[in-house]
Amino acid sequence: MQSDAVSIFTALLQLLCYSYGFQLNSHQSTLANFHTIYHTLNRLNLTEDVSQDEHQTGSLRSCSSADCYSKTMPPRKKRRPTTGDDLSAKKSRHDSMYRKHEASRIKTEDVFSSKRCLEWFYEYSGSDDVVGPEGMEKFCEDIGVEPENVVMLVLAWKLDAQNMGYFTLQEWLKGMGALQCDTTEKLRNSLEYLRSVLNESTHFKLIYRYAFDFAREKDQRSLDINTAKCMLGLLFGKTWPLFPVFSQFLEQSKYKVINKDQWCNVLEFSKTINLDLSNYDEDGAWPVLLDEFVEWYKDRQS
Repeated sequence: MQSDAVSIFTALLQLLCYSYGFQLNSHQSTLANFHTIYHTLNRLNLTEDVSQDEHQTGSLRSCSSADCYSKTMPPRKKRRPTTGDDLSAKKSRHDSMYRKHEASRIKTEDVFSSKRCLEWFYEYSGSDDVVGPEGMEKFCEDIGVEPENVVMLVLAWKLDAQNMGYFTLQEWLKGMGALQCDTTEKLRNSLEYLRSVLNESTHFKLIYRYAFDFAREKDQRSLDINTAKCMLGLLFGKTWPLFPVFSQFLEQSKYKVINKDQWCNVLEFSKTINLDLSNYDEDGAWPVLLDEFVEWYKDRQS
């Protein structure tokens, strides 16, 4: 081992001398001197320390800067949250949970509930399966509508109610379900929609025809003249300028009832005949009731 080390050491020295231009005068003497130096260092245990130092230095050079930094620097401690941070975090979690709860509650309330609609019905019917006149009066008061308001006629049409002044349980559940109303508040919010239905000609015609059967006595085929005037007032009072004159004609006429054919022709008359009646054809297929009205009106004008 020693001879090998000396040989390596000598070779290195020769290389260094050659690199810097030095000449070795006596090869043998030089080797002897180096041999003596090596043994002296060995006795002092310096060769071992040097090799250990070189080994440690090599290890340090081989490690990266990040590794050395992490090994030499103490670990960084995480900042502990303060009391204010804890409160803010708890408040944030609480607000998030509250918003989710509110969104869930609102969504649940918006969805139509048959159970809630049934409970709403019994507020006005008591223990019966029909809302009668007393319950209807309270119902109209709660939704803020007079019983004789045309919107109540539209609502009855939506419920397909068969008798004026009465709503059965079946009619209520079916009609309110179609409107998606199960509370007083929801129905109040739907009143404007119910009024707007009258502005559509097809719906108006259906409601007009429905009104005749809804208002008449079920054992009668015709509508008594007073009820007819009230229903026509609801439907035409604000839309047909000739209605006040037509109502006066009915009051002084011989007619005590109006049949369905006459009723339907009044609607057609209001939609097609001019206000001055100039386009009315007396030979047309109009009922006698309207012929007499035109003659009466022209006599008044003249």
